Amino acid sequence: MSDPQVQGYARAVFEVAKAEGILDEVEDELFRFSRLVEREGELRMALTDATRPAVQRQRLAEELLEGKVSAPTVLLIGFVVGSGHAGQLTEIVDEMLEMAAAEKRRVVAEVTSAIPLNDDQRARLASALSRATDLEVEVHVMVDPSILGGIIAKVGDRLIDGSISGRLEQMRDQVSAARAAS
Repeated sequence: MSDPQVQGYARAVFEVAKAEGILDEVEDELFRFSRLVEREGELRMALTDATRPAVQRQRLAEELLEGKVSAPTVLLIGFVVGSGHAGQLTEIVDEMLEMAAAEKRRVVAEVTSAIPLNDDQRARLASALSRATDLEVEVHVMVDPSILGGIIAKVGDRLIDGSISGRLEQMRDQVSAARAAS
């Protein structure tokens, strides 16, 4: 169970997106932005810098997102950042995703792909992950070219690494183990 404050913000974000009828769109946009903030240290620092006025941090987030995501997503992220909780953005979004998945009776799969996936590829991936986990899976995709190809999927506590970078790492480990044994 997460922090009650995180749950409160997640519930607020969830209820707004649900009431607006754009839960799926907002889920995906929030997921991608939270992972960007998590990955980009300078952006995370700018959004969490307590020496900057909250309104300035909020404006930064809104300017970054304007025209790239839906208006409700801009407002929701602005709300979280402006209230001083940008440091908990990933936790808030993850909690919100869990709420949305529970509403739809699904689990969330966090997928990293080397390239963007189209709707057909997402549907086939969701179907394959559903078969592999025996759960109804909802896929959220983050693009990371550094994995070179394939995908990495996290469904609950289960990690499925089908990336080229993961396979190369396995091969390096095998070569290292073979050298150490000889």
